[in-house]
Amino acid sequence: MTIGIATDHGGIELKQQIQAYLKKKGFTIKDFGAFEYDAADDFPDFVIPLARAVGAGEVDRGIACCGSGVGASIAANKIKNVRACLINESYSAAQGVEHDDMNMICLGGRVIGIALAETLVDAFLEAEYAALPRQLRRMGKIADLEK
Repeated sequence: MTIGIATDHGGIELKQQIQAYLKKKGFTIKDFGAFEYDAADDFPDFVIPLARAVGAGEVDRGIACCGSGVGASIAANKIKNVRACLINESYSAAQGVEHDDMNMICLGGRVIGIALAETLVDAFLEAEYAALPRQLRRMGKIADLEK
């Protein structure tokens, strides 16, 4: 599985820690930046290219960080075929994939630590979309909004 990852300055440390964690687990990582701390950078410059890659199927799933995770989530959801959510607990990390076909998780580098981030990322990446008829119907209604 290829995982795309991106952040701005607000989540750079968390991104680096998640990246190392995922590499140890054998995932292929595509890094969309930021590559170094720059207090003047802007999350859309990194999150939007990641979201485009997720939406186009160039990466299997995406992980975006910013200070709170809110801005990353807002930006990512502007891109067609992206279903991104700010996640701070493990139930939604898995359920968002299983029921809502979430393909991008957003995390706050100033809100959570690496131990919780690892738990959330594991739940997100281990979950699979159930694609039950009611879920397909609901996701179809959302996809219609992108037309």
